[in-house]
Amino acid sequence: MNDFTYYNPTKIEFGKAKENNIGLYIKEASIKKVLLVYGEGSIKKNGLYERVVASLNEHGVSYEELDGIVSNPLLSRVYDGVKISKESGVKAILGVGGGSVVDSAKAIAAGAKYDGDVWDFFINKAQITEALPVFTVMTLSAAASEMNGNSVITKDETQQKYSIASVLLNPRISVVNPELMATVSPEYLAYSAVDIIAHSIEVYFTANIHPDFNSRIVESIIKTVMQTTETLMKNPKDYDARAEFAWVSMQALNGLTPAGTAGGSFPNHMIEHSLSALYNVAHGAGLAIVIPAWMKWHKSQNTKQYERFAKEIFNESSADKGIELLEAWFAKIGAPVSLGDAKIPKEDIQKIATNAYGTATVWGMDADYSVETIMEILEKA
Repeated sequence: MNDFTYYNPTKIEFGKAKENNIGLYIKEASIKKVLLVYGEGSIKKNGLYERVVASLNEHGVSYEELDGIVSNPLLSRVYDGVKISKESGVKAILGVGGGSVVDSAKAIAAGAKYDGDVWDFFINKAQITEALPVFTVMTLSAAASEMNGNSVITKDETQQKYSIASVLLNPRISVVNPELMATVSPEYLAYSAVDIIAHSIEVYFTANIHPDFNSRIVESIIKTVMQTTETLMKNPKDYDARAEFAWVSMQALNGLTPAGTAGGSFPNHMIEHSLSALYNVAHGAGLAIVIPAWMKWHKSQNTKQYERFAKEIFNESSADKGIELLEAWFAKIGAPVSLGDAKIPKEDIQKIATNAYGTATVWGMDADYSVETIMEILEKA
């Protein structure tokens, strides 16, 4: 096991109706004004907006608003949030929605305390040294944004989809009420499941030090995701399955699974970011396309772990069979598993690879993933 430091300062308030306490949680943090960030209006249709605002009002927390956050969040809207935050003097950011909303909230929180361009953080031109506190009320489980300091944003003009990570962006408190997720469509449930699995297997397959304990955690996460997804596909109102799905989502990317590992990277996310940046496909849908292709390309570099994966997840001995069955499961739940499924032309592979190589360079992965290598992986999709 490699040396490590593990610290996660996020407090999770998990359970029914806890969104009604968000004003109290913010008041207890001695914060009197927030920027309320949300998406394209669903929280107003389902009554969540009313409940959140009522809680803020009840506890004397005033607020500004920023709506219109889209599923692949854009830098232009982050700029709007930073401007509002600086001009109105808010003391925290409250994201109400899914991972895209929370990613935007985090980027705004960093930008609000920085004199330069918030994009500087995404291209490694500057380091985050302070940020406004972030609070969240979650309506979707997938990215574990509610329990990590990561944020992924697309720059509109250049179609670059880059990320930042800082413990300063970990939400202070995240409200997770599984009941708020009961209306998630089967399509987005599938994409969420793929995203959680992707978070689990990246380091599982790429690390050169990966203790058995960590492998067992990852395998447990994957099996739980598969089991609860199938249950929810049949019965979306199954609270217990929804609750397990929500909790396991957080474990996949809250710093737990890579602790004690070494040498791991996130190549599937690196490549997928170009699919969602260029074609606006859902992140989980893009990952379902990339993961099996990447696994077929990468398996010879860590055959023993691929064989373990096949055995532990599918009770098969062959690495190839494990990959085949994972791809088949993605298709079974309704996720695309090829570029064609997402109506992305094969002729665009070089364009995608060139865009992805830009991400690889920023992430320090360009030595292993040239444009040609990324093209080779995409050919398998």
